[in-house]
Amino acid sequence: MAAGHSRAHVERCLGAVRARLRQHHRAAQIAERAGTSKSTFFRHFTDKREVLFVGTGEMADRAAAAVTAVAPGITAFNLVDAVLQAIVEVFDPSKRTWYGRRQAVVDHNPELRERDLIKRQTQNEAIATALRDKGLDGMFPDVVLALIGLASHATYTRWIEASDDRDVSALAAEVLAELRTAITALNQGPSANGTFPEQG
Repeated sequence: MAAGHSRAHVERCLGAVRARLRQHHRAAQIAERAGTSKSTFFRHFTDKREVLFVGTGEMADRAAAAVTAVAPGITAFNLVDAVLQAIVEVFDPSKRTWYGRRQAVVDHNPELRERDLIKRQTQNEAIATALRDKGLDGMFPDVVLALIGLASHATYTRWIEASDDRDVSALAAEVLAELRTAITALNQGPSANGTFPEQG
C-alpha cells in the first residue's frame, strides 16, 4: 500500500471487497464499487488482491514497537503477551465475519496462500529485528518468534471461527495460558504426575 494512504479510501475499498469476495472482480470494479477511480485505487494498492491484506503492515509495526517498548528483564511469556496484545489491536470486531470469509478465500487459492505466507514472513522479520535490537541473541529470538507465531495464529483462527462475538483480547489470554501449560508439560511430561502416558 502506498504511503500516506487515506483511511477512508481504504475503508471504502474494503467495503467493496466485503460485499462480494470473488477472485474474478477486477480492480476497476472494486474501485467503482468503492466510489473512486481506478488510478486512485492503484495509488493505495499494488493490485486488487492487496486489499485482502490490509492491516498486515500495521500488525508488523505494532509488534516491533511492542518489543521495543518492553522493560529489560521481562520474561519470555510476558514478552509474547505484549506482542500478542499489540497484534490483536488491529483486529476490528465489526469486521470479524468478513475476516472469516476472507480467510476462506485465501485458504482456497494457492496464489493468495503464498502471498499470505510472504506477509507473515515480513512480519516475522520485523519482530526478529526488534528482538535482536534489544540485545537478544542465540536461539532466544527464534524461540520467542515461534511462540508469537503460534499464539497469534491460534488467536486469529479462534476469533474468526467463534460462534459468537468473543473478545479477541480474552481469546489471546486463553491462548497464552494454554501455551504456558503446554511448555510446562514439555518440561515435566504431559500428564499430571509429570510422566508420559503408556502406549496401549
